[in-house]
Amino acid sequence: MASSARDIIPQQKEGNQSNIIEKIKPKNEEQAKQIFNEAKKRLLSVNSWKEISGDISASFTLTSAEGDKIERDAQTGDYFKIDIPGPGTKTGEGYDWVRIEAIEDYSNASAENESFGMRVRPAPNPHKNAGDKEAAHFFKDEATSNFLIEQKGTMVSAAVYGRNEKLNLTTEKLSDKVRNAVVGTTAVMGLSIIQWKKLVKGLIGKN
Repeated sequence: MASSARDIIPQQKEGNQSNIIEKIKPKNEEQAKQIFNEAKKRLLSVNSWKEISGDISASFTLTSAEGDKIERDAQTGDYFKIDIPGPGTKTGEGYDWVRIEAIEDYSNASAENESFGMRVRPAPNPHKNAGDKEAAHFFKDEATSNFLIEQKGTMVSAAVYGRNEKLNLTTEKLSDKVRNAVVGTTAVMGLSIIQWKKLVKGLIGKN
């Protein structure tokens, strides 16, 4: 039985992985819990990620399973589309798409430790035919991004753990293969790490 939202992170099997973590240590546990709760709200406010992060170049939009923009906190089964500067994929109609496949909440105001996690995975473009299973993303759908907020005593951390990241080069469209190779390689080389670093800092109010 899971005892922490950390259990949301899949085992690393193949491809690249990354661990982007930021921490903050306020004066007391009460302040730590306040920061934890605010970080949870920010994490679920996907439409505000660009604002939270500061000057990141990508933008994020929370959508329904049908691909329509929604204005509320993220929920399991929602999608979000990512607008990365430069050409997007034809498969994704200019965007990269991910689906929220799990949210784990281990909040407990009376406990010393709390945690909250969300896992997303590359997904097909929800605007396309339901039979189209091709991931509209520069990574294959084995990859996950795992967002974790933890409060332990007076320490609060926000993190993104990338697991099993492999370039999506099996797409049918040649232009998408080239684009995914360029964007994915850039991400692996560190651009996505810079952007996630700004996000996790923003989640705990360090930007």
